[in-house]
Amino acid sequence: MPSADLAAARRELTADCSRCAALCCVLPAFAASADFAVDKPAGTPCLNLLTDDRCGMHDQLRERGFPGCVVFDCLGAGQRLTRSTFAGRSWRDDPATAREMAATFPVMRQLTELLWHLTEARTLTTDPAVGALLDRVEQLTRSPAAELARADVGALRSEAGELLGQVSERARADVPGRARDRRGADLMGAALRGASLRGAS
Repeated sequence: MPSADLAAARRELTADCSRCAALCCVLPAFAASADFAVDKPAGTPCLNLLTDDRCGMHDQLRERGFPGCVVFDCLGAGQRLTRSTFAGRSWRDDPATAREMAATFPVMRQLTELLWHLTEARTLTTDPAVGALLDRVEQLTRSPAAELARADVGALRSEAGELLGQVSERARADVPGRARDRRGADLMGAALRGASLRGAS
C-alpha cells in the first residue's frame, strides 16, 4: 500500500469521471474481445454512453462483457484535459474541439503515467533530477492544446525511463538475497511460478 504522503501526492492522478467529458468512452478504439463485447472505432461514443456522459451500465460492465472498461485508468488525464486544457468544453460542443481532444488525450495519458511513477520515485530518492523532471512534466500538462499535441512524449518517456531505472537500482541495492535482474529479458511463456524475484528488475 502506498504511504499516506504518496497517496496524497497522487490524489490528482486518480481518475474522477465526474469531472471529465467521458473521453475514455469516446476517443480510444477497441475491438470485440475478452475485454470488450463489441467493436468501437476511435472517436465514436460507446453505445453505452448516456447524454450526461455517464455509463448506462456502469454497475454491470463485467457481467455484460466490458471488463476492459473496469480496469482502464487514465490517471487523471481525462479531467485535466476537460477542466484545464479545454476549460470545461466537451467533444460534443463542435468538431474542432473533438479533433483537438482526440489529438491531446493520448499525450496527456502518457504524461499522467509519467507523473505517477516520478511521484513515487521522489519518495525513494533525494536526487534533484527526479523533482526537476516531475516539475517539467507537470508544467507540460498545463500547456495549451496545440502545444500538447506537438509534445515529444517519446523523448520524455526515454529520459524518465533512464532516470527511473537509476532510482530503482539504488532502491533495490541493499535488498538481501536479491535475485538476478531480468530487465530486457524475453519472459513470454516463461514459467515463473515459485521463481525468486526478490529485488529484481
